[in-house]
Amino acid sequence: MYGKIKEHLQNELQSIREAGLYKNERVIVSPQDAVIRLSSGQEVLNFCANNYLGLSNHPALIQAASDALQSHGYGMSSVRFICGTTDLHKILEQKIAEFFGTEDTILYAACFDANGGIFEPLFSEEDAIISDSLNHASIIDGVRLSKAKRFRYLNADMKDLEAQLILAKDSRFRIIVTDGVFSMDGNVAPLDQINQLAKKYDALIMVDECHSAGVVGNTGRGVTELFNIRGEIDIITGTLGKAFGGALGGFTTGRKEVIELLRQRSRPYLFSNSLPPAVVNAGIKMFEMMAETSELQDKLHRNTAYFITEMIAAGFDVKPSKSAICAVMLYEAKLSQDFAAQLLQEGIYVTGFYYPVVPQGQARIRVQLSAAHQPAHLEKALSAFKKVGKSLGIIK
Repeated sequence: MYGKIKEHLQNELQSIREAGLYKNERVIVSPQDAVIRLSSGQEVLNFCANNYLGLSNHPALIQAASDALQSHGYGMSSVRFICGTTDLHKILEQKIAEFFGTEDTILYAACFDANGGIFEPLFSEEDAIISDSLNHASIIDGVRLSKAKRFRYLNADMKDLEAQLILAKDSRFRIIVTDGVFSMDGNVAPLDQINQLAKKYDALIMVDECHSAGVVGNTGRGVTELFNIRGEIDIITGTLGKAFGGALGGFTTGRKEVIELLRQRSRPYLFSNSLPPAVVNAGIKMFEMMAETSELQDKLHRNTAYFITEMIAAGFDVKPSKSAICAVMLYEAKLSQDFAAQLLQEGIYVTGFYYPVVPQGQARIRVQLSAAHQPAHLEKALSAFKKVGKSLGIIK
C-alpha cells in the first residue's frame, strides 16, 4: 500500500524543493541565547528566536527548574483532572491571572492547544466567530473545530470588522478574535478600537498574546496594557515558550466562568499530559521576576527602536512595527533564502519566511530583537544586513 503514496510524497517534496520552498533545519548545540553554536562549529548571533526577554538560558529559571525536579520529580504521567495537578500548577495559574489582571487561568501543553481547545466548548451553530484574516494557524484550526458561524475581517481593518459584526448581528453570542501582535508583520492589533466595537455590538473579545506578552506595554503586560484596557478583555491566550522563558506551555486566562467550563470540556486540556513541574516552577519564577522590575522590557524596547530605525535609514523595506519583530520585506522566496544563507556566512542567524508561512509573493526575513542582545550585537547585525543587502541589489 505504501508504494503508491510513497511516489506521491516524493513528487510533492520535489515540487517543494523546485519552488524554493523547502525548509532546512539548522542544528544548535548550545543553549538558546544571543550567541549560539551550530553543529557545524560556527558561532553566530541569533536574531530569529522568540527569546524576547533573553530568559531562555537565565540562571534563575534554570535553578527554579532544578529545584522542582528535586521536589516534584520529572513528569506527572497524567492529565490534570486525574492526578496531574500539583500546588505548582495552581500557583502558576494564579500568577498568570495576576499578571494580566484576569480572574482565572488554565494551563495547556502549548498555546496551539489553548487556541485549539477554546471555541468548540464555548460556541455552537447559534453563535458567530469574527476572526482577523492574519490570525495564527492555531486560531484558524480552533475555529474549524467549532460549529459556530465564521466571519473574517481584513487585518486590523475596523471598517471591515464592523461590517462583519453587522452580518453576525442575529447570532446568539459573537466573539472577535485577534492576535495581539501579528507574528509575520509585527504590527499590533488596534485593541482599543476593537474594544469599542465589541461594546457597540455586544461582542466578546479574545486576544492571542503569544508575541505581545512580555514585549508590548511599558511593563510587558501586552496589548491590554498598551491600550490601557487591562482587565476588560474576556479571553487572553498565550505561551510560556516565547518571552516567558522559551520552554513550552500555553494558557488561557480570563473570565472565571470561561475558565471553569474549559476545565470541564476543553479536549486538549482533558486529554493531554500535565506540564512537567520543572517548566511550571520556572514559569512561577519568571512571573515573580517580572513583577519586580521592567528592566528587561526597557532594554528590549531600546534595542528594537534602534535596530528598526537604522534598518529603515539604510534603505530596507521594513513593515511598520510596535513589537520586537522587524519584518524585512524581500518578496521572493528564493531571495529570502539566499539572503539568510549569506547572512549566516557573516555570522548572523536569521530565517527566510515564505509561502505557506506567509502569502505568495510576501517573502521576508523576520528579525526578532531580544533583551539579550548587546549594542555590539546590534551593530554587527546591521553591518551584515547592509553588506548582504548591497551585494544582492536590495539597497544601494
